[in-house]
Amino acid sequence: MLFRTQSAAVYGIDADLVEVEVDLTPARGESDSPASVTIVGLPDAAVRESRERIRAAINNSGFFFPFHKTTINLAPADVRKEGASFDLPIALGILGANGDIEGMNETGGKSGNKAGENHEAHTSLTDVLTVGELSLDGSVRAIKGALSIALRAREASIKFLLLPEENAKEAAVVSGIDVYAVTSLRGAVDLITRLGRAAQTGNYPAPLRVDMVELLAHREDARVDFAEVRGQFAAKRALEVASAGGHNILLIGPPGSGKTMLAKRLPTILPPLEFEAALELTKIYSVAGLTNRTGLITQRPFRNPHHTISDAGLIGGGAVPRPGEVSLAHHGVLFLDELPEFDRSVLEVLRQPLEDKQVTISRAAMALTFPASFMLAAAMNPCPCGFWNDPTRECRCTPLQIDRYVGRISGPLLDRIDIHIDVPAVGFKDLRGDAPPGGETSAVIRERVKAARDKQHVRLRGENIFSNAQMAAGEIRKHCRIDAECEAMLEAAMRRQGLSARAYHRILKVSRTIADLEGKDDITSTHLAEAVGYRSLDRTYWA
Repeated sequence: MLFRTQSAAVYGIDADLVEVEVDLTPARGESDSPASVTIVGLPDAAVRESRERIRAAINNSGFFFPFHKTTINLAPADVRKEGASFDLPIALGILGANGDIEGMNETGGKSGNKAGENHEAHTSLTDVLTVGELSLDGSVRAIKGALSIALRAREASIKFLLLPEENAKEAAVVSGIDVYAVTSLRGAVDLITRLGRAAQTGNYPAPLRVDMVELLAHREDARVDFAEVRGQFAAKRALEVASAGGHNILLIGPPGSGKTMLAKRLPTILPPLEFEAALELTKIYSVAGLTNRTGLITQRPFRNPHHTISDAGLIGGGAVPRPGEVSLAHHGVLFLDELPEFDRSVLEVLRQPLEDKQVTISRAAMALTFPASFMLAAAMNPCPCGFWNDPTRECRCTPLQIDRYVGRISGPLLDRIDIHIDVPAVGFKDLRGDAPPGGETSAVIRERVKAARDKQHVRLRGENIFSNAQMAAGEIRKHCRIDAECEAMLEAAMRRQGLSARAYHRILKVSRTIADLEGKDDITSTHLAEAVGYRSLDRTYWA
């Protein structure tokens, strides 16, 4: 008897449907092993090993594994299948072919016949998609990529989605499909039987529902706030400008000056995530197996990889590519502390995602693209010892050592960082407990940032970009016009500091953001002067 079930496989951050076909054939002669199980359709090792897991799960769930030659096909056959998420649909297919599931759509014979009694019968689960890993006792374990699978199932007009309980809330944020959580193989069989009977009566079991208004309103209490930062008003201003325009920023200062403390508070002043952005971010985290209990990522991410990370860890990789840190930082902040300590090759692979806001990973079998629209925040010391130009500590580095240290960061990468800001050591008076508070709270700064972003959305509407940092040369000429006074000031700055054409465009974009923060339609010399001041690494003061 042939039985068909629906499942799905995740490639990149999207899912494709996979049809699971199970055929039970009576053994014919000594050449056929009566209890053999063959899986075809380009399965990987985890899928091939599922034979023994499924056999034990079926027997330990109160069913009998059929004593027939079992052939399992995962279609389409030319696409590689990986992972243990096919355990549950394969087990249901075997039970369906054996007549242990009632109420299924059928052609060519009666439902409920044991395998071998009517080999011409063809039955299927056409409206149900199932995924899940099975334990030996028949319980269902969590899988990765549940949100992507739910979106693909809705696109294919599948009515019901059965998946592990741990993944149910994540999938339930997708409207237009009924999501059911299952904890065991026995529970899945019972639920499918109820769905089959309900097709005649219309009395379907209640699916899992998620209150999207409450979910989006739920924001974890911020554990950090800009008000906790004492002093560093210039650095906080630079971070506000960076957040308002989506600009990349580099913090330069001695050890202990608060660079990391400032960077960790950057997400607290970014605008709240909208639903579509939260959905896209959750897809990435779902594929990586990092989703939270609420089922939807509602906070902007802050990723802080160690400087020993490989290029594959930063960009993504693997035989079947998985998202790296640049994708996990999507719609959030990627913070690289001690920037010169990262391998040169690792830093250079950042150039594509910084420009294209996505990263493409090519393998022999496939090429996958992951979104990577993030703000880059980096920190570094001004010299190897960290105390160049520090009024309280003596720097022991030679000019040549300083040049070599800064030279670890390539010019093309520095040109892609819009803002370079010095973060000096904090004085004793600022650190005293009875000193005035550090300043405005993150909530107050966020309102200004949000207002500036709203101006950009209105200005850039229809151009498929959402912030000043994303403007190309054409948009810069259109939206960053300056008068003769500003032209002369910028020309002098470029000649004095030897700025590149890319740095020229960065200054104009930052000037546009500063004007937006002040609610101004035109860029003035004040805005331009502040933007030029944010190019500290372009000034030749290392020697």
